[in-house]
Amino acid sequence: MGMRKFEIALVSALAVAASAVAQPRFVVDTPIQKIGEMVFQSPKKVVFTFTNKGKAPLVIKEVHPSCGCIEVSYPDEPVPAGGKGTITANYDASMMGTFHRELVVYTNTQDTPYYLAFEGRVVERMLDYEGDFPIDLGNVRLNTNNVEFDNVSRGDRPVAELLIANTEHGAYTPQLMHLPAYLSAEYLPREIQGGRVGKIRLTLNSDKLFMDGLNQTSLYLARYLGDKVSDKNEIVVSTVLLPPFRDMTADELARAPRIVLMDGEDMVDGEVAMVVEKKKKATKTINVTNIGEDTLTISAVQVFNHALTVTLADRNILPHGTTKLKITVDAKELAKAKSGPRLLIISNDPRHAKTELNLNVE
Repeated sequence: MGMRKFEIALVSALAVAASAVAQPRFVVDTPIQKIGEMVFQSPKKVVFTFTNKGKAPLVIKEVHPSCGCIEVSYPDEPVPAGGKGTITANYDASMMGTFHRELVVYTNTQDTPYYLAFEGRVVERMLDYEGDFPIDLGNVRLNTNNVEFDNVSRGDRPVAELLIANTEHGAYTPQLMHLPAYLSAEYLPREIQGGRVGKIRLTLNSDKLFMDGLNQTSLYLARYLGDKVSDKNEIVVSTVLLPPFRDMTADELARAPRIVLMDGEDMVDGEVAMVVEKKKKATKTINVTNIGEDTLTISAVQVFNHALTVTLADRNILPHGTTKLKITVDAKELAKAKSGPRLLIISNDPRHAKTELNLNVE
């Protein structure tokens, strides 16, 4: 081969090699998506995320849905090397039953298309809410019946949300009964259609709370007009309001009382184990010690549910003194409780104004 022909061949080979290297590469995170059940005529958005793992810009030329029940959207501009993009399918759920829908995607990476798919089932109303909505009230289900506002300072206005699934055919209008002055409720939407999910947004006005420490109340969700209160539709709302402390000097802080809990010779760090036999009661004694230089005053010992009872030998503990906290757990009550076995100790220890103790019951 002559030198000139060799140079031409070499340049051509290099060009081909460079072209092979500098190619886009279309890679989809999940090319087939299982979206489960969806309610009839309630559109759902399915998003496919892709990455250009090549060395050149990726162009989505066209995306063809497998039926007119799907609207698609995709990037108009080239996706650079290493960049990400999304292809979105809006499915109108206009036909009942099981479905398998496809998107045919044409790119500048190859002449043949890529295929994306999603599948599921369109139902008249949702049937299986147990995973996300374990609290069954009959016609509706809740994601929880225990709401907690923790570590609240006076003046705070925290927000919590309850999710409600309407498992009936007809519309449902949620209404909370026995709402105290320090709680307000917003219903979104005001009327939940059959098979749909709504929410109740609870806002706490901490300035209206009665006392420092644990404030607990029971709300009741009306399942129908004229519904009455019962254990079944009860929602327990717990708030822990921290006591205020004035600005303390370094010397005052150094001398301040300090609470320590001991289980025998072991320091208790938020949790203590108890063995409780079925349908019986068990007790545990915890030593409460003040390792500070000022008197420790325990203003309250509070429990989160009726399964626990506590007695404290002395509420004022001198420096380096100790008193005993006796805890009793009733297994029968524990089985009915909506929250775990916990108690709070509210004291004048500025570092631990709230000491929380969780019982690991076996």
